[in-house]
Amino acid sequence: MDDLNAPDERTAGDGAPTRPDFDGVFAVVAQYWTARAVHAGTALGLPDLVARAPRTAPELAELTGSDPRSLHRLLRALAAVGVLRGDGGGRYTTTPLGDALRTDVPGSLASFVQMELGEAHHLTWGRLVDAVRTGEPVFERAVGRRIWDFFETDPVMNDHLGKAMTGLTAMVADAVLEAYDFAPYRRIVDVGGGEGGFLASLLTAHPAATGVVLDLPHVVEGGRARIAGAGLTDRCELVGGNFFEKVPEGGDLYTMKWVLHDWDDSAAVEILRSCRRAMSDEARLLVVDTVVPDGDDFSPSKIIDLNMMVLSGGRERTAEEFDRLLTRAGFTLTRILPTRSPSSAVEAVPIPSV
Repeated sequence: MDDLNAPDERTAGDGAPTRPDFDGVFAVVAQYWTARAVHAGTALGLPDLVARAPRTAPELAELTGSDPRSLHRLLRALAAVGVLRGDGGGRYTTTPLGDALRTDVPGSLASFVQMELGEAHHLTWGRLVDAVRTGEPVFERAVGRRIWDFFETDPVMNDHLGKAMTGLTAMVADAVLEAYDFAPYRRIVDVGGGEGGFLASLLTAHPAATGVVLDLPHVVEGGRARIAGAGLTDRCELVGGNFFEKVPEGGDLYTMKWVLHDWDDSAAVEILRSCRRAMSDEARLLVVDTVVPDGDDFSPSKIIDLNMMVLSGGRERTAEEFDRLLTRAGFTLTRILPTRSPSSAVEAVPIPSV
């Protein structure tokens, strides 16, 4: 057995003994504090308020119902990390980073911050140790409801979920369009497509195509105004349903963006098999998810994977894990295309029916 009290004899590349990186650990903890500060600033609407006009802490305190001195300290911290900018005279305005948190900009991530750093997710991440020990998701234990029940019964958080997915989709859609050729396809079925933002981007880029969005009834209802606003009512059908039970037939391309990572392997195989039943042998499947790389280098996928673990029991997957998953469901993995976003385009074809 290793002697835990023995001196650490590791050395750096130049042969010098390594030293514990205390500064690095402090920086990691400070990143948590920073995230909490960004959440507080977003919840108070500060990026929106200072974008309209530079304002002082007392002015913002009156607008937000806050203590002026405490708000000054929050503003100072947000300026220190680049979310806001002080003018040297006590007034604050926004920055490009802060602009991403305004609710009035296309692709806003304000709701993403409200959702991911809100109370429910905060409580859930507090039980990460439990998730590691038990191998089970801990959202229900922390919040009292399963994650999908939580969103369905909480109108405010369900609204944040829809807006968060819209904002994140705006980040990834153009990257996927650059990486994958959608031109050959005439009918695209987006399985678990939320309010239709991803499919709307695809149809806008390819005017000859039509499409179908499948998601839960209360989810697709939220997308009708969005599809109409994009001028796609005649080309995009919104279908309320359950992708475990039935997927619309007749597509030549079936897409799933950030769906499989919500589920463990058994459930993911069932979703894929449901798609396979709806697909002809000539159709194609395109899964948009992060792909976990080998090695110890940083990848967002490795942190997103922990989020899936605590929230729903889902996971991000390696290329090999995607290959095995798709094979179990009746598909052959054909290629994985990286994009300039954290997500990749994972293409598969059906194993021909016998």
